[in-house]
Amino acid sequence: MIPELGHIALIVALFVATVQGVFPLIGVLTRNGRLMSLARPTAFAHFVAIAFSYACLLQSFLANDFSVRYVAEHSNTLLPTFYKVAAVWGGHEGSMLLWVLILSLWTVSVAIFSRRLPNEMVTAVLSVMGLIAIGFIAFLLFASNPFERLLPAVGEGRDLNPLLQDPGMAFHPPMLYMGYVGFSVAFAFSIAALISGKLDAAWARWSRPWTTVAWVFLTLGIALGSWWAYYELGWGGWWFWDPVENASFMPWLVGTALIHSLAVTEKRGCFKNWTVMLAIMAFSLSLLGTFLVRSGVLTSVHAFATDPKRGIFVLGFLTVVVGASLLLFAWRAPKVGLGGAFRMFSRESLLLVNNVLLTVAAGAVLIGTLYPLFLDALDLGKISVGAPYFESIFVPLMAPMIVLMGLAPFARWKAASGADFPRLLWAGMALSLLAAIFLPMLMGGWSFLAALGVFLGFWAIFASLLVLYVRAGSGSVGVLARLSGMSLAQWGMVVAHIGVGIFILGVTFVKAYETNSDVKMSEGDTTTVGGYTFLFKGVNEVKGPNYIAARARIEVTRGGQLDRVMEPEKRIYTVQRMPMTEAAIDTGLFRDLYVSLGEPIDMQTWVVRVQHKPLVDWIWWGCLLMALGGSMAAADRRYRIASQAKLANAAMSAVKV
Repeated sequence: MIPELGHIALIVALFVATVQGVFPLIGVLTRNGRLMSLARPTAFAHFVAIAFSYACLLQSFLANDFSVRYVAEHSNTLLPTFYKVAAVWGGHEGSMLLWVLILSLWTVSVAIFSRRLPNEMVTAVLSVMGLIAIGFIAFLLFASNPFERLLPAVGEGRDLNPLLQDPGMAFHPPMLYMGYVGFSVAFAFSIAALISGKLDAAWARWSRPWTTVAWVFLTLGIALGSWWAYYELGWGGWWFWDPVENASFMPWLVGTALIHSLAVTEKRGCFKNWTVMLAIMAFSLSLLGTFLVRSGVLTSVHAFATDPKRGIFVLGFLTVVVGASLLLFAWRAPKVGLGGAFRMFSRESLLLVNNVLLTVAAGAVLIGTLYPLFLDALDLGKISVGAPYFESIFVPLMAPMIVLMGLAPFARWKAASGADFPRLLWAGMALSLLAAIFLPMLMGGWSFLAALGVFLGFWAIFASLLVLYVRAGSGSVGVLARLSGMSLAQWGMVVAHIGVGIFILGVTFVKAYETNSDVKMSEGDTTTVGGYTFLFKGVNEVKGPNYIAARARIEVTRGGQLDRVMEPEKRIYTVQRMPMTEAAIDTGLFRDLYVSLGEPIDMQTWVVRVQHKPLVDWIWWGCLLMALGGSMAAADRRYRIASQAKLANAAMSAVKV
């Protein structure tokens, strides 16, 4: 009965989303207040219906209802309760229901936190989000029903993929989806602005915090997925340029450009058309990522094995959304105008160049991801585009972007000059160059890419700290008072840009200076990596809740002193009999020691991979600082509800186009 109630709730949600998407939008176009008043109530009803449906699927997992096909395929009575909760989104149908739930959560959040905005604008935004929901709910009902019955019911389920039986599974997909789906808000605001013609500074200020929050979630989702792969897959890698990784990275790149473009539109009224196009691109790339994962066209550790009909459905929906939004943009954009003028050398121009570089980088990733698919579709052969292509394209694009990132905060709006840049900035550039020359030498191996990474990392950090120094170094009040007078958005910029520098240093050092060794080890054997000696003490069998593991004991010494004991495992899960590697990782401020078990050679001998990874954790610390900076910017008091009344009044007096 519970699954049927969940299915009925999905049908109700489709009906409510249709009302939400169609009638309030008609009200906006015809200025019918009664129709517009339907937007908020239907947004709440839409959320309640989807949340109830999701709760029904969760209950089916907790109750081990194997008469539901999806539960039978992704759960088992031996599966711990924690992973039963995570298993709800462990397969295709459940992950799509999670997508729809998050979309409804974003929708109801807009309805709640945008009460001070003009009713016409909010109504249009909620209607656009309702139209998006129609497509995904229909996809669930007609192509991916998570409540489909399996009759006769089986006595036991197949179990959740052992690869997903990890705490990271409980957080990575929801975080990633919060970012993916969050760009629908920026998209909806842009479409609403094109419809109403109110594309001004007030509109940018309304849209900017929503976009920034979505970007924060996507940053955390990508970082968490990278960290999860690092410790769970047993390879020791943190980014593989996997097609589905690329599918999340592309909207992140465009989203980064979007939040900076919104800042320019808000402060200077420039980049109007460009900002709208970026919002359309960010959400379109999110939909493209959905198509790539759901269509079955990719070979990826992330991709779901699925019915080609699902891919056709998502591709059709993607075509409708992108096509309709681009047609609307082509019709309305010429009437919106380009916004304020600025000189060739100004803060606007520096931000524009960085925007273009980010967008071109996203385009390069898109080409590398889709090119093999096109060749395969045209029967021209199968190729794999890997790290050499992406890195050869990405580094030349990102290097000038990081340099400009350090310069832009000091340049003036409209027209800048060399006098705008403090002398300490050039001193910082010189110090960064010296670090790039000598630090790689101290690490034992100088290379151009390592030197470039060191320069860019130090430059990003120094230039960001200099923003604080300049802010604190002048005026009649105290340093703390001047720093506390900075807005959260300014603090967020500094913190996020420092995070970029730390991220670059982490990537540079682990790529250039990691060492590893694959060795055969029996009890008493040793190997030395990165100045540490690893002594293999043997393997014992241990039992987990739903697996049996061979656990090695490896003593790590340095300078003859015991440093720590590491215990990597090789697990066999009871139901699926799939072997899984659980690496042992010793994390330090400046390095990780990474040990994983390979395959046994005989009863006493194992293949062991030992790795020394300098600064690898700086990659994720940098991402956390980026997310923290974004959160601070989104929390700026200018974006709080109480401040929106002035914006609403300003928008009501804006000239329509």
